[in-house]
Amino acid sequence: MLPIVPVKPPNSRKRGRPPRICVPNSERALFTVDDRQFVGVIQRLSLTGGSAILAKGPIPRGTMGGMELKTVFGKVSAHVEFLQTGADGIPLAQAFRFLAMDDASAERFKAAAAQMVAEGFSDADSGGQAGQTFSKLLLSVRRLAATISSGR
Repeated sequence: MLPIVPVKPPNSRKRGRPPRICVPNSERALFTVDDRQFVGVIQRLSLTGGSAILAKGPIPRGTMGGMELKTVFGKVSAHVEFLQTGADGIPLAQAFRFLAMDDASAERFKAAAAQMVAEGFSDADSGGQAGQTFSKLLLSVRRLAATISSGR
């Protein structure tokens, strides 16, 4: 007899997930692992983490580190855990999740994220059909650029 697997309603993951923000202007962040610093170009952000193309190359999954990001509201400092590479379909992008942030950084980050969402840089449904189409086009262009720059 086959085991019964509960069926999840469609799009159940999207309802509980914070909007993902496609970060404009090739914003850079400073990452630190074992007292070594390197730059990463932020690709996506959400309230729980994001992805970046790291100058150092991939970091082993599960590695803990720090991140500093300048926003219009001030510097944001966070402790992060590096996750899988190939985030958002971009071979060179590495995902990370936020582990901890001080109160001031958390407020600055929330304000910056809210501003980017309001300006239409997120995958939230509030952008309407035109916003969704533009987001898909932008993601396709970024994937193509990452593939070309990786030498494939």
